[in-house]
Formats: sequence, structure tokens, C-alpha cells
Amino acid sequence: MSEYQSRITEPNQVPDFRKDYKLDRLAEHFNVAQFVSFAPSASEPAQQYARLANLPENFRFASVSSALEALFERSVDGTINVRSFSETESQSREFLYALKTVDEAADAIRRIAGEGAYTIANETIDVSDGGVSGVAMGGLVEFRPDATPRGVEQPGFASLPTAWATQLFKIVYGFDPGLEASERARIEFSLHPRARGWRQTNTIFWEYGDIDHFDRTADVRWPNDFSRLIGDKAYGLLVAHLAGLPVPRTTVISRRIAPFIFGRDTLSAEQWIRTAPFVQVPGKYTTTRGWQDPFRLMHKEDPDGVAIASVLAQQGVRADYSGAAIEASDGELIIEGAKGTGEGFMQGSVMPQTLPGDVRDAVGATHAELRKCLGSVRFEWVFDGAKVWVVQLHIGASQSLGAALVPGEATHWIEFDVAEGLEALRQLVASLDQDTGIYLSGTVGRTSHIADVVRKAGIPTRLRETAHQENF
Repeated sequence: MSEYQSRITEPNQVPDFRKDYKLDRLAEHFNVAQFVSFAPSASEPAQQYARLANLPENFRFASVSSALEALFERSVDGTINVRSFSETESQSREFLYALKTVDEAADAIRRIAGEGAYTIANETIDVSDGGVSGVAMGGLVEFRPDATPRGVEQPGFASLPTAWATQLFKIVYGFDPGLEASERARIEFSLHPRARGWRQTNTIFWEYGDIDHFDRTADVRWPNDFSRLIGDKAYGLLVAHLAGLPVPRTTVISRRIAPFIFGRDTLSAEQWIRTAPFVQVPGKYTTTRGWQDPFRLMHKEDPDGVAIASVLAQQGVRADYSGAAIEASDGELIIEGAKGTGEGFMQGSVMPQTLPGDVRDAVGATHAELRKCLGSVRFEWVFDGAKVWVVQLHIGASQSLGAALVPGEATHWIEFDVAEGLEALRQLVASLDQDTGIYLSGTVGRTSHIADVVRKAGIPTRLRETAHQENF
């Protein structure tokens, strides 16, 4: 048992309901939100503990007001919170958020102290500053933006192995979160772009507790709230990078957080610009060869800021062949592609071509690596003559089986010529009545965006022609 664990659980020292004592013990080893605590009193509340940046631990202030003045001066957001507790009401007593003046906070503390309760005044921590909050324990980290650590109790959180989460946080935020202790304990934490807290670092620790037994593992799935923060495409590529697969060097220019870079050098000076929507919308938003103004592009395609989370500037790859790979519902691996950079194939204007054996083998090996750590996956790839680069990654198998891109029966069937293009297909999908299916005429890949659109819509869809389709 660590020194910290023995101190925090030492019996007969301080009653269990004393949250300020536990917070003070946590501050011995970790960065905590700056705070001052007070004991109940019929006159002036008595200071108990204090952890403020650039002051000695438990510095004694002359008065409640002077302690609060020091706390306000050090609060990044210029506000403080006051929470209260007692032996009989340790969880449910009054909580005051984002108080703006010393007098307002001091009056509240004096009033609550007169009611017989303890108080903790702490700096307000903005959980919507682009950082994340979560829980780390037993080799697993669960986290999300715009929430307190308890936010992982609701659906939508991201889940990663601790090593992957640590590396992701280093890439996205530029610092090591310091979650090593979570291998033997449960830690509630939050990460912030600006330094905060008693130790003035970017990680705030909120709780630390022992774990006796833990047998859960990370469930790496998206979309989740963090993938929506940085963009579905950016998150998928980050996961591929964390899994050790070649991903072209990528700069992510996000709406809400500072730009960050990950991936490998492709040895190409060419840049591609890719838009990253909050969630996948197959083939709808711009991917273009050559540099464009990312801010103008984002404004043009999403002026209200409701669809695109970020723009990716990505190094080009010398493309011998490009394409996509998916798993059919029966487990069959479908690898399709064409010579060159692959835009026409993914848009449905270029039919799948016969791929050389070394290309199929390399893509199959990439799939095996991804499947080993992620389960069923779908991904877009570029083969440069020597290795496969992952340029888009999604989790899960496809529902397709043979000529049925989307299984299911319908009373009415409509013919759609794939030569009309993706946008015409989107409009058709949006206009269809229930119990109507689609026959796609023309040669189109089962891994193309054309196929993705109908799969995402869940509309029963069949391929009219399969003579030129190749399964590998």
C-alpha cells in the first residue's frame, strides 16, 4: 500500500464525512483545484485547510475575506464555488456555483457556518474549455468533454486503454496527464488547456480510491462525445495511429481546441485538405488535393458550425492503388480499389479494378492488425508500392451480404443509376417513403461511398450488376 493510501485511510484521525481533509491529503501527491475550507461557527468561520498556488500548504489567512481574495486572484475564470457538508448531510447540502465577488462568497460561508456546516471554497473549473473529464482505473480510461468526471456514468463517453489515452492526450493537448497511479487505484480527473490548481498543472485530480478487483477492458468505439469534439475522421485516424498503423502526417485544425499533429512523414510535400464532420457523412464534405484556406472552407461548407468539427491538413501519399476494405455481415473481408488516388472509386464514378496480389496481401495484413486490437473495422487505404497507409477508419462490420448492400425486404423498389452521383442518391434516400427499397444499377464497389450512404440510411438496397465486383 502506498504512503498516500495509508494516510488517507488511517482510522480515528478525521471523520469520514470531512471532504476537506480528504482533499488536503489528495493534494499531498496530486494537483487539486485551489481551495480553502472552513469549520462551522456561531461567529467567524474557522479556517481548516488551504491549497493555493504559490503559497505554502495550509497557509493561514487573517480572515475569511482575505482567504477568498487570494482564491479569487488565482482563479483562471475569475469565479469560485462554495460547497457545504456536515456529518448528517455529507452529499446533499447546498452548492453555490461561479460566485463573482468576495462579499458574495464570504456572506454565504458565514451563513452556512452559522447553520452548523463545513464549507469548501474552490476555484471554478470550466469543464467546457476544450478539455476532458473522466475516470481512470485498472488500465482503462473513460472520458468526455463538457462534463465533470461523473459524466462517464452516462452514454457517449470515450473508452481507451490507459497507454492509448495517455498518448492521445499528449498529442491533442501537449502534456502527459500523469495517470500512472490508476493502474492500482480509481482516479477521477479533468484535463485543461490552461494550467490550473494548487500545483499549476493541466491535470486536476478530484478523487483517488482503492480498487479491490477490476476486470473491465476498454471498449474502443465511436462516435462518442470526444470524437464529435475533434471530428469523426480525426478520431478514427488517431485510433489507427495509436494502434501503430501508418497514418499520413496530419494537422487537425479544430473549432474548439488548439491545432495538433500526429502520424508519420510520407516524404511528400503535397498536402490534402479533408473536412471532418462531427459524425461520419459518407462522401458529402470536401476532400481535395492541394492546399485550401481551411477557415474559408469550413465557413463555406458549414457556416452555422453545426456539422464540421475540424479540417485536416494531411501529407499526400504516392498512390499506386487506393481503395477501401470492409467486413461483410458473414465475416467476409471485401477489399476493393483502383489505380491512383481513389477519389473516383470512392465517389462511385470509377469501377473496382483487379488488384495485384501484393496489394491485396498488404491490405489484408493491415486489416488483421486493426482487427486484433479493435475487432471488426472498415477503412480506406492507399498503397504506395511498399506499404499501406490508413486514411480513414471506422469501427464495426458492414451489414452487406453478397448483392444485398442493405438486407431487408420492401413492397416497392426504385431503380437508381449510380452514374447520377452521390448527391442525387442522398436526395433520393431523404425522399423515400417507408417500405421502399433501392436497386442500384451500374457497377459500384461495395466499399464505396455510394454503398456507405444506403447502409447508413438503413434502406433495403440491392446491386443490379455484380459481374464486375471482386471479393478478396
